Amino acid sequence: MEVTVKTAEQLRLTAEEFELIKQKLGRTPNFNELCAFSAMWSEHCSYKNSIKWLKTLPREGGKMLVAAGEENAGLMDIGDGLGVVFKIESHNHPSALEPFQGAATGVGGIHRDIFTMGARPIAALNSLRFGKLEEAKTQHLLAGVVHGIGHYGNCFGVPTVAGEIYFDECYHTNPLVNAMSVGIVKTGETVSATAKGEGNPVMFVGSATGKDGIGGASFASADITSESVQELPAVQVGDPFQEKKLLEACLEVIKTGAVVGMQDMGAAGIICSTAEMSAKGGVGMKIDLEKVPTRQKNMKAWELLLSESQERMLLVAEKGREKEIEAIFEKWDLPCAVIGHVTNDGILNFYMNGVLEASIPAQELVLGGGAPQYEREYKEPAYLKEIAAFDASTVPQPADLKAVAEKIIALPSIASKRWIYDQYDSMVGTVNTSTNEPSDAAVVLVKGTQKGLAVTTDCNSRYVYADPYKGALIAVSEAARNIVCSGGQPLGVTNCLNFGNPYDPEVYYQFVHAIKGMGDACRKFDTPVTGGNVSFYNQNPEGPVNPTPTIGMVGLLEDINKKMTLDFKQEGDVIYILGAQKDDINSSEYLYHIHGVKKSPAPYFNLDEEYVLQQAVLKLISEGLIRSAHDVSEGGLFVTLCESGFHRALGFDIKSNSNLRKDAFLFGEAQSRVVVSVAADKIKAFEAALPTDVPFAQLGTVTAGDLLVDGENWGQITTWQNIYDTAIEKYLSKETAADALSSL
Repeated sequence: MEVTVKTAEQLRLTAEEFELIKQKLGRTPNFNELCAFSAMWSEHCSYKNSIKWLKTLPREGGKMLVAAGEENAGLMDIGDGLGVVFKIESHNHPSALEPFQGAATGVGGIHRDIFTMGARPIAALNSLRFGKLEEAKTQHLLAGVVHGIGHYGNCFGVPTVAGEIYFDECYHTNPLVNAMSVGIVKTGETVSATAKGEGNPVMFVGSATGKDGIGGASFASADITSESVQELPAVQVGDPFQEKKLLEACLEVIKTGAVVGMQDMGAAGIICSTAEMSAKGGVGMKIDLEKVPTRQKNMKAWELLLSESQERMLLVAEKGREKEIEAIFEKWDLPCAVIGHVTNDGILNFYMNGVLEASIPAQELVLGGGAPQYEREYKEPAYLKEIAAFDASTVPQPADLKAVAEKIIALPSIASKRWIYDQYDSMVGTVNTSTNEPSDAAVVLVKGTQKGLAVTTDCNSRYVYADPYKGALIAVSEAARNIVCSGGQPLGVTNCLNFGNPYDPEVYYQFVHAIKGMGDACRKFDTPVTGGNVSFYNQNPEGPVNPTPTIGMVGLLEDINKKMTLDFKQEGDVIYILGAQKDDINSSEYLYHIHGVKKSPAPYFNLDEEYVLQQAVLKLISEGLIRSAHDVSEGGLFVTLCESGFHRALGFDIKSNSNLRKDAFLFGEAQSRVVVSVAADKIKAFEAALPTDVPFAQLGTVTAGDLLVDGENWGQITTWQNIYDTAIEKYLSKETAADALSSL
């Protein structure tokens, strides 16, 4: 067929990009080649609209063992000859259209990024965003996504140990589904996603290739519309049992020493893995596409190149050791085929039954090579002027704050997520130590050692919407704060940057300033960004989603026995708040839901104060001076105190700060605050150990179960826990959940 600019535009390439491709090839590409460029130059694969700003993030330092972007996932040293491998990625667009498979394959894909490096995944996390829970569409999406995550993770055998979920109308059409995986590897035993060695065989291993997922990378680089459902073939289909076999086979074959390089066939399938591995090694490949194992007959060359069928790897082996590798995959009952070999000319030549179907220089396809890099226009969003004009003093205080508290603790973004996490197996593999002892970050055991990893995902997108720079500072800082409150030292960050259309200058402003905030916070905490992904085009017909730069963070506990939990331990313990108390209700759940104020500034935050606070908390934990630690976040102090009381059915008796509005004291979300409990006989030592530059106040004491606020009895902690535990379940009755699941 004749290839024209119209063909390129139908493949989501611009006229300018089509001309650039012709220039790089010195000719007009054929259709197969144009399809390859369409996938590889999509935003999803090339980061063409974001790479300039991503390069400003701190990408080295700390305990990093490989620089960001060098491998499929980040790798950091945790001592004792071990490294932690971790990464977070989005599967938003597929999940919007087919929630079960979209979420399931997101989980499968992120685990493959971990074990393709030679690491064994030990923990999974997620970060989810949906529309209003009372809407049937949200319930359908929620049920499907949760079922997909649970099904794949449970069957694959890696526990889902932590996550976060928010509900806001901006995510009605375009939910966000971000999946994170954490693995452990012995240092020096990792495998690089690099091809080298002229004549070395290129091998296809894993599930046979079908037509599912074709065009997924370019599909993920476009707005979701009412017509998007017609593009359902772009959604992949996963098989967790096949992936479990692939995991074991890959780890076994790595141990043979016969593997030169290996990469997951994720977005853009064969064309991506061949291009990236070749470009990284400065080599080319000759590939015979008819040798690719398939499960559908008569697949065309472009279909084989672009298919995103799941549970597949591209492997470069040492020449002469093919039989050794084939035997291992045969043992695991997995397809394995030599489909080509490495060349030294830097060209990817794809043949089908002896006919040359595509010939492309590998470097021209990839990020940092020939893929275009754009600097988009940006301007301050008009709505920020409305935010700046907000005056909290005009907001009246409700007379009945207990009734307000009952509403806040039942808000879906705050209430217990047990309906969700009960569907996840959090204990398979017996690494999770947090399930029965709640902590701000999940704590998982590094088997064979006394070490623990504290892992978390965090982002309050309302704060980022209100102030992209400060909101991103807060997202990184809260992730670090959660790790510190669990007894861990923050190590590094992976991010999942969810934004609207980058061609919208106001959206791009949000992106640029969020990157700046993230970078400044990561430098402060010495937590380099090890990798992640950018997900643009998260839009609906009414506009973009809130800017949501999700932070995945990993921290280290040298001795897991010194971890800290968030629950009150004993009646009579004294409750303190560390950090400055502020008369601040900005961007709080209270202001948004109780007063209906949708536009207000981000809450109070100071990065230097945050850092000093976290160092103080780590010191208190190491010296054994506190019995619990829980950071103040969504819902404010009242929700923090309740969550500390729930686990052991202990209440609290507190006095409010007369210098603050009482609603701000109870429900404000000013940052850099941590609630701790202290045994009565350690009060003097505790106060003496606090640095002079960390404000603190004694709030009251732990009770046997009563909630007392300024002497007023607000009932029993068990009553509040019932409200908290059942709020989401009341939206999702058995009938509703069954209906939602039956429609998947």
